[in-house]
Amino acid sequence: MYALVDRPVESLTNSGRFLLWAMRGWTQAATRGVCPPQALRRGFAETGALAALPDFHVAMALIATGAAAPIELAPMPCVQISEHEAILLGLWRDFSLGDGGAARATLALLVGNSSVGPVAHAMRAAIERLAFAGFHLSVLAAGAMKHQESSK
Repeated sequence: MYALVDRPVESLTNSGRFLLWAMRGWTQAATRGVCPPQALRRGFAETGALAALPDFHVAMALIATGAAAPIELAPMPCVQISEHEAILLGLWRDFSLGDGGAARATLALLVGNSSVGPVAHAMRAAIERLAFAGFHLSVLAAGAMKHQESSK
């Protein structure tokens, strides 16, 4: 996860950039008092990933409300990946790779043991629906690609 810190957003795969956009958009909407799913709906719908939005929202809401310390994501136009963004991207990647043990251990540090199960469940469900829409979160950085990426 720390391999992504301070890297350019452009170094992410299309799937990674979509996930980062969604996380930043969710955070910005919540901060402004706007309903995050409503703010993200168009982007998820246009990419065929609308079915993933409810679970993505639940995961982000549980992380945001259960965090031991505030989770701070960069503003949308920022061209670098922040530390907290790298940690969250790493969690999504670990769950998509089936590495639940590592992801759960990291989640426990972020949100406490009582929230780990619900967050993990929501993340896995969102990952499954994102994969169905063509987003593959197991490889987030372009330098790590070993295959041709889809158009999403």
